Amino acid sequence: MNLLTRDIPPRAVWALEQAGVHPLLAQLFAARGVLNKEDLDDGLAQLLPPSGLLGAQAAATLLADAIKANQRLCIVADYDCDGATACAVAVRGLRLLGATQVSYIVPDRVVDGYGLTAPIAQRVYASGADLLITVDNGIASVEGVAKAQALGLKVLVTDHHLPAAELPSAEVIVNPNQPGCSFASKSMAGVGVMFYVLLALRAELRLRGAFSPEQQPKLDALLPLVALGTVADVVKLDPNNRRLVAQGLKRIRAGALPAGLKALFTVAGRQSGSATTFDFGFALGPRINAAGRLSDMTLGIECLLTDDAVRAAELALALDGINRERRVIEGDMREQAMEIAESLFDEGEEPPPAICVFDPDFHEGVVGIVASRIKDKFHRPTFVFAASSAVGKEDELKGSGRSIPGFHLRDALDLIAKRHPGVLLRFGGHAMAAGCTVAEEQLDVFEEAFNQVASEWLDAATLTRSLQTDGPLAPEYLRVDLVDTLHKEVWGQGFAPPMFSEEVDVVSQRLVGEKHLALKLKHQGQAVDGIWFGRTEPLANRVKLAFRLDADEWQGQRRVRFLVEGAEE
Repeated sequence: MNLLTRDIPPRAVWALEQAGVHPLLAQLFAARGVLNKEDLDDGLAQLLPPSGLLGAQAAATLLADAIKANQRLCIVADYDCDGATACAVAVRGLRLLGATQVSYIVPDRVVDGYGLTAPIAQRVYASGADLLITVDNGIASVEGVAKAQALGLKVLVTDHHLPAAELPSAEVIVNPNQPGCSFASKSMAGVGVMFYVLLALRAELRLRGAFSPEQQPKLDALLPLVALGTVADVVKLDPNNRRLVAQGLKRIRAGALPAGLKALFTVAGRQSGSATTFDFGFALGPRINAAGRLSDMTLGIECLLTDDAVRAAELALALDGINRERRVIEGDMREQAMEIAESLFDEGEEPPPAICVFDPDFHEGVVGIVASRIKDKFHRPTFVFAASSAVGKEDELKGSGRSIPGFHLRDALDLIAKRHPGVLLRFGGHAMAAGCTVAEEQLDVFEEAFNQVASEWLDAATLTRSLQTDGPLAPEYLRVDLVDTLHKEVWGQGFAPPMFSEEVDVVSQRLVGEKHLALKLKHQGQAVDGIWFGRTEPLANRVKLAFRLDADEWQGQRRVRFLVEGAEE
């Protein structure tokens, strides 16, 4: 592994320090493109205005007219955490703004597949709705939108995924990635897009005299949900997204959060008063996602919608139980998938340029997580397939893929579709994550085509695992209070958590739990503990490590600990 050090612009560091930013934070922020204190202003007034988001005003007009006419609104959600939070934000926000008849439908991952399909449109129509609103989906639902409109429904699409060549014929589309949209934050999650539609709607209702600026409903109560969905969907934390997340975290830490979120913090054993982005990504998000993977995302959405603390506790416990089941299924599948992946090449050889794994016993709800684990281990673009559970689709395989930097997964699928027409029945996604469906008899053709594209696009440099770090950690920063300071900041995709790297002495090392390496280290003369989760091979006596800062507690004392992420070997 290559450990690379980020460039730190000295002028930016100086400007931030002069503005009162802590010297360590000044270095970290400057290395991530922050040039001055204004860039760190996370106030609501600094958010990009909804007027710059194409379709937001038209959506506001459509929704305001529907509310005035007391029409029935039905939201079509998605079965991941972004879709669930976007649905909860839509339901709560529309009700706050005067809509009296708001319902939702969430597709079943197995039965319905992804997005607004024609059968889902039929279900929305049968529910008696007048206006169909998609959240976190819809930009690719050409047939579903057409079916809804043929039934007499009006359709508002709110989405953030990349559009295909043909857009759906919806009355209004709000998506920062649609053609002609100049909105600066192209990385908004689906929940962020829906929140912006509500901001535009409130402004429209204000203009119509529904309420004065002083009496208008406070949409900031929705920001904890916006923050959770944004982090859980692993979108790039550009300045606008960072502000949304920071605002949500502030409210959660102050105790202003929905009952369901509070209950999820409790079952996860986390403290909402000291909430971090890590909690969103690794504690709350997975518990909500588990419902969509193994059960029914209605559970997750209801948990986010309820204001009853007792009901919230029941739903959070149910989600926690499903997540435990998901872990067991994933663990078994991961072991099996790793064995299959390792059988693709001989010991001592380099893995193939891409990895494709299938077993008839795999569960389609967790193929994405397993693909991510294999990708992490072998540093190769990876697809994991499972047999479809949908009635009448038994001969189809559903695949989920994860990629490495430098290999755009959706573009690769697009090229495969062009080179081998008919092999891909459906596909979509992003650069780093994508999904596809193939006929089982075509899996070998897909695997060969996938490897061919990877061999053409990937070179030795891209196939070599590297880790961006912030370089050495000054010994005076080895303090618990600084660990807490770092944890309070907004870190995530595109604004990476601090990762330091330097040579240390390994004083002792031992395996704990049979699969983790516990370390006693000397860092610039100071003794410090370290842990490398998932590492079993011993380290040299002196080695260059990449590590994050953490704090653990021993006999009532909190101490700094290194969470090791890699070594230059």
